[in-house]
Amino acid sequence: MKEELNILIQAQYPLIYLVTSEEERSEQAIAVIAQAKPQRKVFVWTVTHGIVEYGHRSNTTQHNTVSPEAAIEWVIRQRDPNSNASIYIFKDLHPFIDSPPVTRWLRDAIANFKGTNKTIILMSPLQNVPIELEKEVVVLDFPLPDMKELNQVLSQQLEQTKNRRISTETREKLLKAALGLTKDEAEKVYRKANVTAGRLTEQEVDIVLSEKKQLIRRNGILEFIEEDETIDAVGGLEELKRWLRQRSDAFTERAREYGLPQPKGMLILGIPGCGKSLIAKTTSRLWGLPLLRLDMGRVYDGSMVGRSEANLRNALKTAESISPTILFIDELDKAFAGSTGSADSDGGTSSRIFGSFLTWMQEKTSPVFVMATANRVERLPGEFLRKGRFDEIFFVDLPTKEERRDIFKIHLVKRGRDIERFDLDQLSNVSEGFSGAEIEQGIIASMYEAFAQDREFTQLDIIAAIKSTLPLSKTMTEQVTALRDWARQRARPAASSVAEYQRLEF
Repeated sequence: MKEELNILIQAQYPLIYLVTSEEERSEQAIAVIAQAKPQRKVFVWTVTHGIVEYGHRSNTTQHNTVSPEAAIEWVIRQRDPNSNASIYIFKDLHPFIDSPPVTRWLRDAIANFKGTNKTIILMSPLQNVPIELEKEVVVLDFPLPDMKELNQVLSQQLEQTKNRRISTETREKLLKAALGLTKDEAEKVYRKANVTAGRLTEQEVDIVLSEKKQLIRRNGILEFIEEDETIDAVGGLEELKRWLRQRSDAFTERAREYGLPQPKGMLILGIPGCGKSLIAKTTSRLWGLPLLRLDMGRVYDGSMVGRSEANLRNALKTAESISPTILFIDELDKAFAGSTGSADSDGGTSSRIFGSFLTWMQEKTSPVFVMATANRVERLPGEFLRKGRFDEIFFVDLPTKEERRDIFKIHLVKRGRDIERFDLDQLSNVSEGFSGAEIEQGIIASMYEAFAQDREFTQLDIIAAIKSTLPLSKTMTEQVTALRDWARQRARPAASSVAEYQRLEF
Protein backbone atom coordinates (compact mmCIF):
# COMPACT_ATOMS: atom_id res chain seq x y z
CA MET A 1 0.00 0.00 0.00
CA LYS A 2 2.86 2.41 0.80
CA GLU A 3 4.27 1.83 -2.68
CA GLU A 4 0.85 2.55 -4.16
CA LEU A 5 0.56 5.76 -2.13
CA ASN A 6 4.02 6.84 -3.29
CA ILE A 7 3.12 6.19 -6.94
CA LEU A 8 -0.11 8.19 -6.65
CA ILE A 9 1.70 11.17 -5.14
CA GLN A 10 4.48 11.01 -7.74
CA ALA A 11 1.80 10.80 -10.47
CA GLN A 12 0.29 14.08 -9.19
CA TYR A 13 -3.02 12.66 -8.02
CA PRO A 14 -4.70 15.67 -6.35
CA LEU A 15 -6.98 13.90 -3.83
CA ILE A 16 -6.34 10.68 -1.89
CA TYR A 17 -8.56 9.24 0.86
CA LEU A 18 -6.51 7.20 3.37
CA VAL A 19 -8.65 5.00 5.63
CA THR A 20 -6.77 4.41 8.89
CA SER A 21 -7.00 4.88 12.63
CA GLU A 22 -3.18 5.02 13.00
CA GLU A 23 -2.50 8.70 12.46
CA GLU A 24 1.10 8.82 13.72
CA ARG A 25 2.22 5.78 11.75
CA SER A 26 0.49 7.01 8.60
CA GLU A 27 2.05 10.48 8.95
CA GLN A 28 5.50 8.93 9.30
CA ALA A 29 4.98 6.90 6.12
CA ILE A 30 3.85 10.01 4.22
CA ALA A 31 6.83 12.01 5.56
CA VAL A 32 9.19 9.34 4.18
CA ILE A 33 7.47 9.51 0.79
CA ALA A 34 7.78 13.32 0.82
CA GLN A 35 11.58 13.04 0.93
CA ALA A 36 11.67 11.54 -2.57
CA LYS A 37 12.42 13.88 -5.47
CA PRO A 38 10.89 16.32 -5.94
CA GLN A 39 10.94 16.85 -2.20
CA ARG A 40 7.63 17.99 -0.75
CA LYS A 41 6.63 19.85 2.36
CA VAL A 42 4.03 18.16 4.55
CA PHE A 43 1.26 20.12 6.28
CA VAL A 44 -1.31 18.70 8.71
CA TRP A 45 -4.81 20.09 9.33
CA THR A 46 -7.00 19.37 12.36
CA VAL A 47 -10.18 21.06 13.47
CA THR A 48 -8.48 21.96 16.76
CA HIS A 49 -5.27 23.61 15.47
CA GLY A 50 -5.84 24.37 11.81
CA ILE A 51 -2.92 23.89 9.39
CA VAL A 52 0.48 23.16 10.93
CA GLU A 53 3.65 22.17 9.10
CA TYR A 54 4.59 18.56 9.90
CA GLY A 55 7.22 18.37 12.64
CA HIS A 56 6.37 21.79 14.06
CA ARG A 57 4.55 22.47 17.29
CA SER A 58 0.78 22.91 17.14
CA ASN A 59 1.02 26.56 18.25
CA THR A 60 2.67 27.45 14.91
CA THR A 61 -0.67 27.23 13.13
CA GLN A 62 -1.46 29.20 9.98
CA HIS A 63 -3.87 32.05 10.68
CA ASN A 64 -7.60 31.49 10.33
CA THR A 65 -7.38 27.90 9.03
CA VAL A 66 -9.37 26.10 11.72
CA SER A 67 -12.53 25.82 9.63
CA PRO A 68 -12.32 23.27 6.77
CA GLU A 69 -13.38 25.82 4.17
CA ALA A 70 -10.71 28.33 5.23
CA ALA A 71 -8.05 25.61 5.33
CA ILE A 72 -8.76 24.37 1.80
CA GLU A 73 -8.88 27.96 0.54
CA TRP A 74 -5.46 28.62 2.16
CA VAL A 75 -4.06 25.51 0.44
CA ILE A 76 -5.33 26.73 -2.95
CA ARG A 77 -3.83 30.21 -2.43
CA GLN A 78 -0.28 28.89 -1.91
CA ARG A 79 1.52 30.02 -5.05
CA ASP A 80 5.23 30.17 -4.28
CA PRO A 81 7.46 27.51 -5.93
CA ASN A 82 8.12 25.66 -2.66
CA SER A 83 4.45 25.26 -1.79
CA ASN A 84 3.69 23.88 -5.27
CA ALA A 85 5.36 20.67 -4.11
CA SER A 86 3.44 19.94 -0.91
CA ILE A 87 1.29 17.29 0.73
CA TYR A 88 -1.64 18.47 2.84
CA ILE A 89 -3.00 15.93 5.35
CA PHE A 90 -6.54 16.64 6.53
CA LYS A 91 -7.38 14.60 9.63
CA ASP A 92 -10.98 13.59 10.34
CA LEU A 93 -12.61 15.69 7.67
CA HIS A 94 -15.41 13.11 7.28
CA PRO A 95 -17.95 14.91 9.56
CA PHE A 96 -17.67 18.03 7.36
CA ILE A 97 -17.18 16.54 3.92
CA ASP A 98 -20.90 16.37 3.09
CA SER A 99 -21.22 20.10 3.61
CA PRO A 100 -21.76 21.78 0.20
CA PRO A 101 -19.07 24.47 0.80
CA VAL A 102 -16.45 21.84 1.81
CA THR A 103 -17.29 19.62 -1.16
CA ARG A 104 -17.10 22.63 -3.51
CA TRP A 105 -13.77 23.82 -2.08
CA LEU A 106 -12.31 20.31 -2.54
CA ARG A 107 -13.44 20.26 -6.17
CA ASP A 108 -11.89 23.72 -6.66
CA ALA A 109 -8.65 22.43 -5.15
CA ILE A 110 -8.62 19.45 -7.51
CA ALA A 111 -8.98 21.77 -10.50
CA ASN A 112 -6.34 24.15 -9.12
CA PHE A 113 -3.77 21.38 -8.50
CA LYS A 114 -3.48 20.32 -12.16
CA GLY A 115 0.11 20.55 -13.30
CA THR A 116 1.45 20.93 -9.73
CA ASN A 117 2.91 18.58 -7.17
CA LYS A 118 0.27 19.43 -4.57
CA THR A 119 -1.78 16.62 -3.03
CA ILE A 120 -4.50 16.57 -0.40
CA ILE A 121 -4.71 13.40 1.69
CA LEU A 122 -7.91 12.92 3.69
CA MET A 123 -7.00 10.75 6.68
CA SER A 124 -9.87 9.16 8.62
CA PRO A 125 -10.90 5.86 10.26
CA LEU A 126 -14.23 6.15 8.39
CA GLN A 127 -14.68 6.21 4.63
CA ASN A 128 -17.17 8.88 3.55
CA VAL A 129 -16.88 10.03 -0.05
CA PRO A 130 -19.61 12.35 -1.40
CA ILE A 131 -20.96 11.47 -4.82
CA GLU A 132 -19.52 14.73 -6.18
CA LEU A 133 -15.98 13.49 -5.45
CA GLU A 134 -16.31 9.82 -6.39
CA LYS A 135 -14.70 10.33 -9.83
CA GLU A 136 -11.85 12.41 -8.43
CA VAL A 137 -10.69 10.60 -5.30
CA VAL A 138 -8.58 7.46 -4.83
CA VAL A 139 -9.38 5.46 -1.69
CA LEU A 140 -6.62 3.47 0.03
CA ASP A 141 -6.65 1.37 3.19
CA PHE A 142 -3.57 1.79 5.36
CA PRO A 143 -2.73 -1.76 6.49
CA LEU A 144 -2.07 -2.87 10.04
CA PRO A 145 1.59 -3.54 10.93
CA ASP A 146 3.13 -6.65 9.41
CA MET A 147 5.65 -8.97 11.07
CA LYS A 148 8.56 -6.74 10.07
CA GLU A 149 7.09 -3.63 11.70
CA LEU A 150 6.00 -5.55 14.79
CA ASN A 151 9.55 -6.90 15.04
CA GLN A 152 10.81 -3.31 15.30
CA VAL A 153 8.27 -2.60 18.06
CA LEU A 154 9.34 -5.73 19.95
CA SER A 155 13.04 -4.91 19.53
CA GLN A 156 12.49 -1.40 20.92
CA GLN A 157 10.64 -2.83 23.91
CA LEU A 158 13.41 -5.35 24.57
CA GLU A 159 16.00 -2.57 24.28
CA GLN A 160 14.15 -0.42 26.82
CA THR A 161 13.84 -3.28 29.31
CA LYS A 162 17.41 -4.52 28.68
CA ASN A 163 15.97 -7.94 27.91
CA ARG A 164 17.69 -8.69 24.63
CA ARG A 165 18.19 -12.43 24.94
CA ILE A 166 15.16 -14.23 23.58
CA SER A 167 15.23 -17.17 21.20
CA THR A 168 14.17 -16.91 17.58
CA GLU A 169 11.22 -19.21 18.29
CA THR A 170 10.04 -17.05 21.22
CA ARG A 171 10.35 -13.89 19.12
CA GLU A 172 8.30 -15.45 16.32
CA LYS A 173 5.55 -16.51 18.74
CA LEU A 174 5.39 -13.05 20.33
CA LEU A 175 5.15 -11.44 16.88
CA LYS A 176 2.43 -13.79 15.64
CA ALA A 177 0.48 -13.25 18.85
CA ALA A 178 0.39 -9.49 18.15
CA LEU A 179 -0.70 -9.72 14.51
CA GLY A 180 -3.91 -7.78 13.99
CA LEU A 181 -3.03 -5.02 16.46
CA THR A 182 -2.06 -1.46 15.66
CA LYS A 183 1.47 -0.32 16.43
CA ASP A 184 0.34 1.48 19.61
CA GLU A 185 -1.70 -1.53 20.74
CA ALA A 186 1.28 -3.84 20.20
CA GLU A 187 3.53 -1.54 22.25
CA LYS A 188 1.04 -1.50 25.13
CA VAL A 189 0.56 -5.28 25.03
CA TYR A 190 4.31 -5.96 25.09
CA ARG A 191 4.71 -3.53 28.00
CA LYS A 192 1.89 -5.24 29.90
CA ALA A 193 3.44 -8.68 29.34
CA ASN A 194 6.79 -7.37 30.53
CA VAL A 195 5.31 -5.70 33.64
CA THR A 196 3.27 -8.81 34.49
CA ALA A 197 6.13 -11.29 34.22
CA GLY A 198 9.22 -9.09 34.56
CA ARG A 199 10.52 -10.10 31.14
CA LEU A 200 9.28 -11.15 27.70
CA THR A 201 9.51 -14.92 27.25
CA GLU A 202 7.50 -17.63 25.51
CA GLN A 203 5.28 -17.95 28.60
CA GLU A 204 4.11 -14.37 28.08
CA VAL A 205 2.58 -15.21 24.68
CA ASP A 206 -0.67 -16.08 26.48
CA ILE A 207 -0.69 -12.61 28.10
CA VAL A 208 -0.28 -10.99 24.68
CA LEU A 209 -3.04 -13.17 23.22
CA SER A 210 -5.36 -12.47 26.15
CA GLU A 211 -4.92 -8.73 25.83
CA LYS A 212 -5.28 -8.97 22.07
CA LYS A 213 -8.64 -10.66 22.51
CA GLN A 214 -9.81 -7.81 24.71
CA LEU A 215 -8.68 -5.21 22.20
CA ILE A 216 -10.50 -6.95 19.36
CA ARG A 217 -13.65 -7.47 21.42
CA ARG A 218 -13.71 -3.78 22.25
CA ASN A 219 -15.24 -2.83 18.92
CA GLY A 220 -18.11 -5.25 19.57
CA ILE A 221 -18.14 -6.60 16.01
CA LEU A 222 -15.54 -9.36 16.13
CA GLU A 223 -15.47 -11.78 19.04
CA PHE A 224 -13.02 -14.51 19.95
CA ILE A 225 -14.75 -17.84 20.47
CA GLU A 226 -13.04 -20.37 22.71
CA GLU A 227 -14.72 -23.77 22.53
CA ASP A 228 -13.80 -26.49 25.03
CA GLU A 229 -15.64 -29.24 23.16
CA THR A 230 -13.93 -31.28 20.43
CA ILE A 231 -15.52 -32.34 17.17
CA ASP A 232 -16.25 -35.73 18.76
CA ALA A 233 -18.87 -33.98 20.90
CA VAL A 234 -21.01 -33.65 17.76
CA GLY A 235 -23.19 -36.70 17.22
CA GLY A 236 -23.31 -38.04 13.66
CA LEU A 237 -22.52 -35.82 10.64
CA GLU A 238 -19.66 -38.15 9.71
CA GLU A 239 -19.49 -37.00 6.08
CA LEU A 240 -19.05 -33.39 7.21
CA LYS A 241 -16.49 -34.39 9.83
CA ARG A 242 -14.55 -36.39 7.22
CA TRP A 243 -14.44 -33.34 4.93
CA LEU A 244 -13.12 -31.18 7.77
CA ARG A 245 -10.52 -33.73 8.89
CA GLN A 246 -9.21 -33.97 5.32
CA ARG A 247 -8.49 -30.24 5.43
CA SER A 248 -7.00 -30.05 8.92
CA ASP A 249 -3.57 -29.25 7.41
CA ALA A 250 -4.87 -27.15 4.53
CA PHE A 251 -3.22 -23.94 5.74
CA THR A 252 0.26 -25.37 6.21
CA GLU A 253 3.28 -24.72 4.01
CA ARG A 254 3.30 -28.43 3.15
CA ALA A 255 -0.12 -27.98 1.50
CA ARG A 256 1.16 -24.98 -0.50
CA GLU A 257 4.22 -26.95 -1.67
CA TYR A 258 1.91 -29.76 -2.75
CA GLY A 259 0.06 -27.26 -4.92
CA LEU A 260 -3.21 -27.10 -3.00
CA PRO A 261 -5.13 -23.80 -2.93
CA GLN A 262 -6.20 -22.38 0.41
CA PRO A 263 -9.79 -23.34 1.33
CA LYS A 264 -12.24 -20.42 1.07
CA GLY A 265 -15.08 -21.50 3.27
CA MET A 266 -18.18 -23.61 3.73
CA LEU A 267 -21.90 -22.98 4.16
CA ILE A 268 -23.84 -25.26 6.50
CA LEU A 269 -27.57 -25.30 5.86
CA GLY A 270 -30.02 -27.21 7.97
CA ILE A 271 -32.78 -27.53 10.46
CA PRO A 272 -32.38 -25.53 13.70
CA GLY A 273 -30.86 -27.42 16.63
CA CYS A 274 -28.99 -30.03 14.60
CA GLY A 275 -25.41 -29.03 15.45
CA LYS A 276 -24.49 -26.51 12.75
CA SER A 277 -23.05 -23.91 15.13
CA LEU A 278 -21.34 -26.50 17.32
CA ILE A 279 -19.50 -28.07 14.40
CA ALA A 280 -18.35 -24.62 13.29
CA LYS A 281 -16.98 -23.87 16.75
CA THR A 282 -15.27 -27.24 17.22
CA THR A 283 -13.53 -26.96 13.84
CA SER A 284 -11.18 -24.35 15.32
CA ARG A 285 -9.83 -26.95 17.74
CA LEU A 286 -9.59 -29.57 15.00
CA TRP A 287 -7.60 -27.25 12.75
CA GLY A 288 -5.71 -25.47 15.53
CA LEU A 289 -6.83 -22.03 14.29
CA PRO A 290 -8.36 -19.08 16.16
CA LEU A 291 -12.11 -18.63 15.71
CA LEU A 292 -13.55 -15.15 15.21
CA ARG A 293 -17.31 -14.62 15.25
CA LEU A 294 -18.57 -11.80 13.06
CA ASP A 295 -21.73 -10.27 14.54
CA MET A 296 -23.51 -8.87 11.50
CA GLY A 297 -26.16 -7.25 13.69
CA ARG A 298 -23.49 -4.99 15.18
CA VAL A 299 -22.02 -4.14 11.80
CA TYR A 300 -25.07 -2.04 11.00
CA ASP A 301 -24.75 1.42 12.51
CA GLY A 302 -27.04 4.23 11.42
CA SER A 303 -25.36 6.91 13.53
CA MET A 304 -23.32 8.19 10.57
CA VAL A 305 -23.31 7.70 6.81
CA GLY A 306 -20.74 5.08 5.85
CA ARG A 307 -20.24 3.83 9.41
CA SER A 308 -21.72 0.38 8.71
CA GLU A 309 -19.50 -0.17 5.68
CA ALA A 310 -16.47 0.98 7.68
CA ASN A 311 -17.36 -1.47 10.46
CA LEU A 312 -17.40 -4.37 8.00
CA ARG A 313 -14.14 -3.32 6.34
CA ASN A 314 -12.36 -2.98 9.68
CA ALA A 315 -13.64 -6.36 10.87
CA LEU A 316 -12.54 -8.13 7.69
CA LYS A 317 -9.20 -6.31 7.74
CA THR A 318 -8.60 -7.45 11.32
CA ALA A 319 -9.51 -11.05 10.46
CA GLU A 320 -7.05 -10.97 7.56
CA SER A 321 -4.28 -9.51 9.69
CA ILE A 322 -4.33 -12.42 12.15
CA SER A 323 -4.85 -15.12 9.52
CA PRO A 324 -4.83 -18.04 9.18
CA THR A 325 -8.11 -17.94 11.06
CA ILE A 326 -11.75 -19.09 10.87
CA LEU A 327 -14.39 -16.40 10.46
CA PHE A 328 -17.70 -17.69 11.84
CA ILE A 329 -21.00 -16.10 10.75
CA ASP A 330 -24.02 -17.63 12.46
CA GLU A 331 -27.46 -17.46 10.83
CA LEU A 332 -26.28 -15.89 7.60
CA ASP A 333 -29.84 -15.91 6.27
CA LYS A 334 -30.89 -13.36 8.90
CA ALA A 335 -27.82 -11.20 8.40
CA PHE A 336 -28.40 -10.65 4.68
CA ALA A 337 -32.13 -11.29 4.28
CA GLY A 338 -33.71 -8.57 2.17
CA SER A 339 -30.39 -7.00 1.19
CA THR A 340 -31.35 -6.90 -2.48
CA GLY A 341 -34.27 -4.56 -1.81
CA SER A 342 -32.84 -2.42 0.96
CA ALA A 343 -32.98 0.91 -0.88
CA ASP A 344 -36.46 1.64 0.45
CA SER A 345 -35.77 0.54 4.03
CA ASP A 346 -32.25 1.70 4.88
CA GLY A 347 -31.05 3.80 1.98
CA GLY A 348 -29.21 0.87 0.41
CA THR A 349 -26.86 0.21 3.35
CA SER A 350 -27.66 -3.53 3.44
CA SER A 351 -27.11 -3.83 -0.31
CA ARG A 352 -23.72 -2.10 -0.09
CA ILE A 353 -22.61 -4.27 2.82
CA PHE A 354 -23.79 -7.39 1.01
CA GLY A 355 -21.90 -6.37 -2.12
CA SER A 356 -18.74 -5.57 -0.17
CA PHE A 357 -18.85 -8.92 1.61
CA LEU A 358 -19.39 -10.85 -1.64
CA THR A 359 -16.51 -9.02 -3.33
CA TRP A 360 -14.23 -9.73 -0.38
CA MET A 361 -15.12 -13.45 -0.40
CA GLN A 362 -14.44 -13.68 -4.13
CA GLU A 363 -11.16 -11.76 -4.17
CA LYS A 364 -9.55 -12.47 -0.79
CA THR A 365 -6.13 -14.07 -0.93
CA SER A 366 -5.48 -14.22 2.82
CA PRO A 367 -6.10 -17.55 4.60
CA VAL A 368 -9.42 -16.63 6.23
CA PHE A 369 -11.82 -19.59 6.17
CA VAL A 370 -15.45 -18.47 6.29
CA MET A 371 -17.80 -20.84 8.14
CA ALA A 372 -21.40 -19.73 7.79
CA THR A 373 -24.63 -21.35 8.98
CA ALA A 374 -28.19 -20.77 7.78
CA ASN A 375 -31.66 -22.14 8.54
CA ARG A 376 -33.82 -20.55 5.83
CA VAL A 377 -32.27 -21.10 2.42
CA GLU A 378 -35.05 -19.20 0.61
CA ARG A 379 -33.93 -16.01 2.38
CA LEU A 380 -30.37 -16.25 1.10
CA PRO A 381 -29.53 -14.15 -1.97
CA GLY A 382 -28.68 -16.37 -4.94
CA GLU A 383 -25.20 -14.87 -5.19
CA PHE A 384 -24.18 -16.67 -2.01
CA LEU A 385 -24.97 -20.08 -3.45
CA ARG A 386 -22.92 -19.66 -6.62
CA LYS A 387 -19.93 -21.97 -6.98
CA GLY A 388 -16.73 -20.24 -5.98
CA ARG A 389 -18.11 -18.37 -2.97
CA PHE A 390 -17.81 -21.47 -0.77
CA ASP A 391 -15.82 -24.65 -1.27
CA GLU A 392 -18.82 -26.72 -0.25
CA ILE A 393 -22.44 -26.39 0.85
CA PHE A 394 -23.51 -29.02 3.40
CA PHE A 395 -27.04 -29.87 4.47
CA VAL A 396 -27.58 -30.98 8.08
CA ASP A 397 -30.84 -32.94 8.33
CA LEU A 398 -32.60 -34.29 11.40
CA PRO A 399 -30.44 -37.00 12.98
CA THR A 400 -30.88 -40.58 11.81
CA LYS A 401 -31.58 -43.43 14.22
CA GLU A 402 -27.86 -44.16 14.64
CA GLU A 403 -27.07 -40.46 15.08
CA ARG A 404 -29.79 -40.05 17.72
CA ARG A 405 -28.25 -42.97 19.59
CA ASP A 406 -24.84 -41.25 19.51
CA ILE A 407 -26.39 -37.97 20.68
CA PHE A 408 -28.03 -39.63 23.69
CA LYS A 409 -24.73 -41.30 24.55
CA ILE A 410 -22.76 -38.05 24.29
CA HIS A 411 -25.14 -36.10 26.56
CA LEU A 412 -25.46 -38.85 29.16
CA VAL A 413 -21.67 -39.29 29.38
CA LYS A 414 -21.28 -35.51 29.53
CA ARG A 415 -23.46 -35.52 32.66
CA GLY A 416 -21.49 -38.33 34.27
CA ARG A 417 -24.09 -41.09 33.90
CA ASP A 418 -23.42 -44.78 33.34
CA ILE A 419 -24.49 -45.68 29.82
CA GLU A 420 -25.23 -49.27 30.85
CA ARG A 421 -28.28 -48.03 32.77
CA PHE A 422 -29.99 -46.84 29.59
CA ASP A 423 -31.38 -48.56 26.50
CA LEU A 424 -30.04 -46.22 23.82
CA ASP A 425 -31.82 -48.04 20.99
CA GLN A 426 -35.21 -47.52 22.66
CA LEU A 427 -34.44 -43.87 23.31
CA SER A 428 -33.42 -43.45 19.68
CA ASN A 429 -36.70 -44.99 18.48
CA VAL A 430 -38.99 -42.83 20.63
CA SER A 431 -37.17 -39.62 19.63
CA GLU A 432 -37.68 -39.96 15.89
CA GLY A 433 -38.03 -36.50 14.32
CA PHE A 434 -36.18 -34.79 17.18
CA SER A 435 -33.16 -32.55 16.67
CA GLY A 436 -30.00 -32.83 18.76
CA ALA A 437 -30.95 -29.74 20.78
CA GLU A 438 -34.41 -31.19 21.49
CA ILE A 439 -32.88 -34.47 22.65
CA GLU A 440 -30.58 -32.59 25.03
CA GLN A 441 -33.51 -30.61 26.43
CA GLY A 442 -35.43 -33.87 26.92
CA ILE A 443 -32.60 -35.23 29.06
CA ILE A 444 -32.39 -31.98 31.04
CA ALA A 445 -36.17 -31.99 31.63
CA SER A 446 -36.03 -35.56 32.93
CA MET A 447 -33.18 -34.64 35.26
CA TYR A 448 -35.17 -31.72 36.70
CA GLU A 449 -38.16 -34.00 37.24
CA ALA A 450 -36.07 -36.56 39.15
CA PHE A 451 -34.09 -33.92 41.04
CA ALA A 452 -37.33 -32.37 42.35
CA GLN A 453 -38.27 -35.81 43.72
CA ASP A 454 -34.77 -36.34 45.21
CA ARG A 455 -33.93 -39.41 43.12
CA GLU A 456 -31.82 -40.42 40.11
CA PHE A 457 -33.45 -39.99 36.70
CA THR A 458 -34.21 -43.11 34.68
CA GLN A 459 -35.00 -44.34 31.20
CA LEU A 460 -38.72 -43.79 31.80
CA ASP A 461 -38.14 -40.17 32.81
CA ILE A 462 -36.39 -39.47 29.50
CA ILE A 463 -39.12 -41.22 27.50
CA ALA A 464 -41.81 -39.26 29.34
CA ALA A 465 -40.00 -35.97 28.63
CA ILE A 466 -39.58 -36.87 24.97
CA LYS A 467 -43.24 -37.86 24.53
CA SER A 468 -44.43 -34.62 26.13
CA THR A 469 -42.46 -32.53 23.61
CA LEU A 470 -43.67 -31.59 20.14
CA PRO A 471 -40.55 -31.37 17.96
CA LEU A 472 -39.86 -28.62 15.46
CA SER A 473 -40.14 -31.12 12.61
CA LYS A 474 -43.88 -31.37 13.34
CA THR A 475 -44.63 -27.75 14.21
CA MET A 476 -42.84 -26.54 11.05
CA THR A 477 -43.42 -29.50 8.72
CA GLU A 478 -43.80 -27.42 5.56
CA GLN A 479 -40.58 -25.50 6.14
CA VAL A 480 -38.57 -28.65 6.92
CA THR A 481 -39.97 -30.43 3.84
CA ALA A 482 -39.18 -27.49 1.57
CA LEU A 483 -35.61 -27.27 2.92
CA ARG A 484 -35.07 -30.99 2.36
CA ASP A 485 -36.40 -30.81 -1.19
CA TRP A 486 -34.09 -27.89 -1.99
CA ALA A 487 -31.02 -29.54 -0.43
CA ARG A 488 -31.54 -32.92 -2.08
CA GLN A 489 -30.27 -31.61 -5.43
CA ARG A 490 -28.17 -28.63 -4.39
CA ALA A 491 -26.22 -29.48 -1.21
CA ARG A 492 -24.00 -32.22 0.10
CA PRO A 493 -25.48 -34.30 2.94
CA ALA A 494 -23.61 -34.09 6.23
CA ALA A 495 -24.65 -37.60 7.34
CA SER A 496 -22.45 -40.41 6.02
CA SER A 497 -25.33 -42.85 5.46
CA VAL A 498 -27.21 -40.38 3.23
CA ALA A 499 -24.04 -39.41 1.37
CA GLU A 500 -23.14 -43.04 0.70
CA TYR A 501 -26.67 -43.75 -0.55
CA GLN A 502 -26.48 -40.83 -2.95
CA ARG A 503 -23.11 -41.98 -4.26
CA LEU A 504 -24.49 -45.47 -4.91
CA GLU A 505 -27.60 -43.96 -6.55
CA PHE A 506 -25.41 -41.90 -8.86
